[in-house]
Amino acid sequence: MSAVQGLRERQLTKVGRKVAKLLVVDDELRMRQSLVDLVRLQGYQADTADSGHTAIQRLAESTYDLVLLDLFMPDTDGYAVMQHMVEHHPKVAVIVVSGDGTIQAAIRALRSGAYDFLRKPYEPEELFKTIENALGKRRLELENESFQLKLEQSEKWYRYLVDNSPDIIYTLDQDGCFRFLSNRVETLLGYDKEELIGKHYTTIIYDEDIERAKFVFNERRTGSRASADVEVRLKCKEGGALMHFENRFITIELNAMGMYVESNSETSPKFVGTYGVAKDITDRKKAEETIYHQAYHDLLTGLPNRLLFRDRLNLAIAQAKRSRQKLSVMFLDLDRFKVVNDSLGHVVGDHLLQSVANRLGKCVREGDTLARLGGDEFTLLLPQIVHPEAAANTAKKILNVLARPFFIAGQDHHFSASIGIAIYPEDGDTVDTLIKNADIAMYHVKDLGRNNYAFFTQVKNTAYSDRLSLESDLRKAIVNNELELYYQPQVNTSTGAVVGMEALIRWNHPLRGLLYPADFIPLAEETGLIGSIGEWVLHTACSQSRAWQAAGVPPIRMSVNLSAHQIEQQNFLDKIIQLLRDTGLPSQNLEIEITESAMMKDIEKTQDKLRELAGLGVRISVDDFGTGYSSLSYLKNLPIHSIKIDQSFIRDLSATESETSIVTAMIQIAKGLKLKLIAEGVETDYQLAFLRDNHCEECQGFLFSRPVNTAEATRILVANQPLVPLLELMAVNSPMGL
Repeated sequence: MSAVQGLRERQLTKVGRKVAKLLVVDDELRMRQSLVDLVRLQGYQADTADSGHTAIQRLAESTYDLVLLDLFMPDTDGYAVMQHMVEHHPKVAVIVVSGDGTIQAAIRALRSGAYDFLRKPYEPEELFKTIENALGKRRLELENESFQLKLEQSEKWYRYLVDNSPDIIYTLDQDGCFRFLSNRVETLLGYDKEELIGKHYTTIIYDEDIERAKFVFNERRTGSRASADVEVRLKCKEGGALMHFENRFITIELNAMGMYVESNSETSPKFVGTYGVAKDITDRKKAEETIYHQAYHDLLTGLPNRLLFRDRLNLAIAQAKRSRQKLSVMFLDLDRFKVVNDSLGHVVGDHLLQSVANRLGKCVREGDTLARLGGDEFTLLLPQIVHPEAAANTAKKILNVLARPFFIAGQDHHFSASIGIAIYPEDGDTVDTLIKNADIAMYHVKDLGRNNYAFFTQVKNTAYSDRLSLESDLRKAIVNNELELYYQPQVNTSTGAVVGMEALIRWNHPLRGLLYPADFIPLAEETGLIGSIGEWVLHTACSQSRAWQAAGVPPIRMSVNLSAHQIEQQNFLDKIIQLLRDTGLPSQNLEIEITESAMMKDIEKTQDKLRELAGLGVRISVDDFGTGYSSLSYLKNLPIHSIKIDQSFIRDLSATESETSIVTAMIQIAKGLKLKLIAEGVETDYQLAFLRDNHCEECQGFLFSRPVNTAEATRILVANQPLVPLLELMAVNSPMGL
């Protein structure tokens, strides 16, 4: 009797509340009716269903706040009903009431979407408490939805003002990611604002302005101390068709300040992000640039003037010094221009200079600076050149384009030029010295008869001719059978067994002796010979590997280095397929080694080619890992089988933790990506022991064997014996133990 009194007292507390509507689902009539009586006594409305199928029909016909659900019913069980509710009635709470009291049943029910699980039999108080909790949670959700609706309505006026502002208004979270952007971002930059929500602000910052932008977009100050009127360029979305989209960027004037909220748990307000306003000042900047252009450019030809040329040359020298690169300064003077200018007049002379400037502009690269110093004198800056031959090629191109007649004032006029070339740092390391020496070389050309070019260094030495001689010899090397492959064993670090060979090129020069790759491969890359040399290496290595197999040597992996030039060739895959057919080498015995930088040159095309290559069965290895791009996001998506730790990291291994941490990290990366790991340049017992202890499977280096010729490599493979570290052999054979 006391239980019934408790129920009535509980019912009185529900006065003024919306009466909840429940659905009781159970195939046992007695249990179903008992539940209905209890919940109605509690003051709830209740409908019933005697099966899962009927329950689904009831849910489709009426709206319920809560379902009391049995699990085991003959037609459609409770799990199926919950699955249906998750898909079609996700806001209706479910309490499972079941005779199966196992923990497995409870866990499955909760995972299927149940709010709670009651085991039959149950106490009425337990049932009502569970129902109240479920309905209370639902009531809070409804109140929150109502609050959110009111909040959205109150924000509409604010959004109207913000979205109709001529400026971009935005907010960032603490991490610098966009939380809000006004509609103006669409008309100014071409982005749908939803594209940028959640993205870091650097997504739209022009690359060269990112460092400056950090101080504004990371602003935490408020009031008068906050950032104001800071100029930053924003990138427009590619392919846009509106206002500024013909440009790559717009210029904005940015004002920003930190946002804070009061925190009960902290003594000072909590920083929650940054608020900013970006004003488009592109038109104003264009006007300023016009004024700047007139100050630093020749009005007749539109080319940079002497002042701008000196400024750019000074900057190029600083960059070349940091990067240890060369640059070229060319001084060009039109031959006999004064005669034409004096005889035909300044108008014709001006037309000629404009035509010359147009032709010269077609001979330079993007990033070069062509300037008119005055009169008929022009200068040309070629930054970041690999070899002086690049300047010579440009000079030849200029002489050729100037050799064509100029049609001016109804007549053909023929002109030529004298060009002097100075190279940094050989011919000077200052602006004045380089221009002066290029001028000296130009007058040297005039003394020799004009219409030519000369290097300032040619007046002093013959280094250039030596380089040309080496290039000529290299072109003959393949034909004369002067190239040779050496092979370095790759061994299992635990057993010493030979598991592969890396093919390494040598050049038996008839006069200079044995040359290593560093002596001629850079030259081959500059001159384009690397393509034919790379094909020779591939064919020779694969043929030798197949010959070893034919002689009874167990198949091993043959590793061959590929250049970026080879990968970029359109018929790259066709050549590999044809090579394997011609040599008869099984594809699984060929491993291609590619440096990180070569992979990242054109990652999309490279990725496709490597996938097709891996599909053939060819193994792919990342060479010199850690010295280049090292983007793990790319590596995990590329069809890579192994990575090679560069010898520079192995060489630095010692007993100190700081010098081993990098290699340890690389080993962990390889394990995480499930890649095989090969260490290069192993030369000491300590290095080998470290690699063994850290489970690096394979290595190569002088400790086991230097690169050897074909005969010695054949002897090693035919012996089919584990390689013993050379230092251990020395210890065995030396009475001193050295």
